[in-house]
Amino acid sequence: MDVAKLVETTLAGMGYELVDLELSGRGLMRVFMDKQPEGISVDDCERVSNQLVRLFTVEGVAYERLEVSSPGLDRVLKKEADFERFQGQKAKLKLRVPLNGSKQFVGVLGELKEGAVQLEIEGGSVSIELSNVDKARLVPIF
Repeated sequence: MDVAKLVETTLAGMGYELVDLELSGRGLMRVFMDKQPEGISVDDCERVSNQLVRLFTVEGVAYERLEVSSPGLDRVLKKEADFERFQGQKAKLKLRVPLNGSKQFVGVLGELKEGAVQLEIEGGSVSIELSNVDKARLVPIF
């Protein structure tokens, strides 16, 4: 059973977006969700948590502990839609394979085309293939 797909479908039916799902070896399941444009409240987390507990019981999904929360200010970017949606915002990208001698880049997300995102960095711009991105997160600006 694809737990991520099950959670994503359930959240979508409730009006939420699955941002990330983390499963630890000790039975901890973390669900990070969002709702546009207003974001996530404690009541939203409680509502989704209760729904997922019922769903997992019916579907026989094994877990020890469930945590449901907002993605936070340093939200993870995973899908192409994330890179498009947060265009113009600052992000930190960690690459699988070095590009121009570096595996980490911080800059402003630019246009996404043909599977690559433009990143405005100090001293210019770099095009990064999304398939080479290991981890990407927004960088909060205070």
